[in-house]
Amino acid sequence: MTTHDLTLIAATDAIGIPAEPFRVRHLIGGAWQGSANGETFERHSPAHGVLVSRSAKGGEAETNAAIAAARSAFDSGVWSRISGKQRASVMLRVADLIERDVERMALLETLESGKPITQSRGEVAGAADLWRYAASLARTLHGDSHNTLGEDMLGVVLKEPIGVVSIITPWNFPFWILSQKLPFALAAGCTCVIKPSEMTSATTVMMGELLIEAGLPAGVVNIVLGYGQPVGSLMTTHPDVDMVTFTGSTAVGKSITAAASATLKKVALELGGKNPQVIFPDADLENAADAVTFGVYFNVGQCCNSSSRIIVHEDIADDFVARVVELSRQVAFGDPLDPETQVGAIVTPEHQAKIDACVRQAVADGANVRLGGGILSVPGLDGQFYEPTVIAGVRPEMAIAREEVFGPVLSVLTFRTADEAIALANDASYGLSAGVWSENIHTCLDFARRAQAGTVWTNTWMDGFPELTFGGMKQSGQGREIGPYGLDEFLEVKTVAMRIGRTRAPWVRKR
Repeated sequence: MTTHDLTLIAATDAIGIPAEPFRVRHLIGGAWQGSANGETFERHSPAHGVLVSRSAKGGEAETNAAIAAARSAFDSGVWSRISGKQRASVMLRVADLIERDVERMALLETLESGKPITQSRGEVAGAADLWRYAASLARTLHGDSHNTLGEDMLGVVLKEPIGVVSIITPWNFPFWILSQKLPFALAAGCTCVIKPSEMTSATTVMMGELLIEAGLPAGVVNIVLGYGQPVGSLMTTHPDVDMVTFTGSTAVGKSITAAASATLKKVALELGGKNPQVIFPDADLENAADAVTFGVYFNVGQCCNSSSRIIVHEDIADDFVARVVELSRQVAFGDPLDPETQVGAIVTPEHQAKIDACVRQAVADGANVRLGGGILSVPGLDGQFYEPTVIAGVRPEMAIAREEVFGPVLSVLTFRTADEAIALANDASYGLSAGVWSENIHTCLDFARRAQAGTVWTNTWMDGFPELTFGGMKQSGQGREIGPYGLDEFLEVKTVAMRIGRTRAPWVRKR
């Protein structure tokens, strides 16, 4: 396949790249600071090759200081013991400030991550809604009372903040995923230490600026920049940290669980996925094909929720794949700064090579490439791009059907019966999300109940709302984010049993 078969967006001058790189520093105890040893690291745009940001490189000194600041702030009660109304007021101001600064943050997110500017705008603006919803939970948080334990007893169940939370976020949705965690931790009354990915640190630091402007007390949120070693490692093992919440690969999630076990701190993980969409013959094939195309190319497939495999009924497989291939040719790949672009750059050259190796292995295993399958050249850009790729003839035992590619690569499997489709959908170590397409509500409900996935979409893909919780089964993680269950992750439950009056019979018999 040649590149002129695709819709390409060449380099544009419509949105200017900043003349100077963004300066990224740690936020510790309410103060911005560089690293004690003066070390920094840089991030270049994966689409344009230019220097985007220069960050202070954190070490043990900065990480320990940030954890100490969070611990002190929590224990002082400056945030943990104020009213839900007071916490909500600050969080609502943060939401307003996010909406004010959408353009500024979206530009840096696009330059660091390579995603289209329209997607960055949508993520940043949409994050404000997560903050407003979390603020509502701060005001409505409550425990339980038990008034049926007898006339001399009253039981109260309290929900209290778990304490100091380490938040470790990935590079693919740096601002959005931070906003799936941080506002819910704050609503609960926790204090936090955040480590963003070293590849996409800028918007997390911008969030820190907004928190200060909104009036968040010093030390409640701290940011340490750097790498997994030593920053992330210390954040998962430090005895003054009460909980770790992490989004990223399953392999790293397992290592965090192992590291945190020494102190028995709580761990919440949102990890990888190999998410299926099952298409039955009676489905609306036009809408299903469009949703599949969106699901596999959104964020260049660098998404835990990517619909990277479809399971199509044999009777419609050829027609459906042809529809997806034709739609794929029309998806605009190219310059992330152009508003017309729908799919941007691959995050690093190393990740691009991994994607290409997965495709080559699939071909060697006997699958056939219906579209794409190679590195893409975009005129005027010195970055990493990969062709939209559709691979048919995939068998369940192939690596391409089981392993997370994390790129714009769709695997196609086929089925004959509903039981076979559900078995194929569940035949994975992951269980993050799944989808089903049918005009028969009974077919959809049967699939939704039997699918081993934390989220099941019926006749749609990747619709999300702050009210609906998110998380995975099996090796896609543990714990939940957003919604009321997302708040519960950051809470401890305490029982208070109260005797009314002096009604307790003495245990010791006086002699």
